[in-house]
Amino acid sequence: MTVKKPDPRKLKERLKSTKERTKSSRAWLERQLNDPYVRAAKSQGYRSRAAYKLMEMDDKHRFLKRGQSAVDLGAAPGGWTQVLVERLGEGRVVGVDLQEMEPIKGAVLMHLDFMSAAAPDLIKKALAGPVDSVLSDMASPATGHRETDHLRVMALCETALEFAIEVLKPGGTFLCKVLRGGTERALLETLKKRFAKVVHVKPPASRADSAEMYVLATGFR
Repeated sequence: MTVKKPDPRKLKERLKSTKERTKSSRAWLERQLNDPYVRAAKSQGYRSRAAYKLMEMDDKHRFLKRGQSAVDLGAAPGGWTQVLVERLGEGRVVGVDLQEMEPIKGAVLMHLDFMSAAAPDLIKKALAGPVDSVLSDMASPATGHRETDHLRVMALCETALEFAIEVLKPGGTFLCKVLRGGTERALLETLKKRFAKVVHVKPPASRADSAEMYVLATGFR
């Protein structure tokens, strides 16, 4: 399935009322109002603009195949899970998040903290066997301190990779959010040892001013 790209050539809209809003709040709301991916998500039934990030990455790198299975870590509100069900098929996807999510037809949703000690075993039981892909769009609350935020996101990525190594099928895929500056050396070395190909990806739907990017590792061994 090829992404139907949002049309950015729309007249810019402004908030009807800016009373009782901070400057940063107004700026964020105006950006949301005029974001073509936000508009497209609403019109096409996706729960978040993030759905287009996954679609764009898969359209370019072709790592999702019909009939495969996947676990989506940090799934809320469910945009990636929706795309996975569309591309892999119903009954092939498990979505996990600390936040509760409205049901998604064809997916198993788990409300739990992935970083808790009990989480990996609970997810493994839901998977009922090895999977083809482990995807993580997990992020920790931003502190505004670049180095601290980077370390927190990398800790999530490292934990997700440990889990992926335990549950992936041979030839499987690992996709994880990192921050600008890429993947730390030790983690990158592990990825290169365990996967045939490792690349960094920043899909068009990822805002240009965002520090986020993704590490995509394929061909698990």
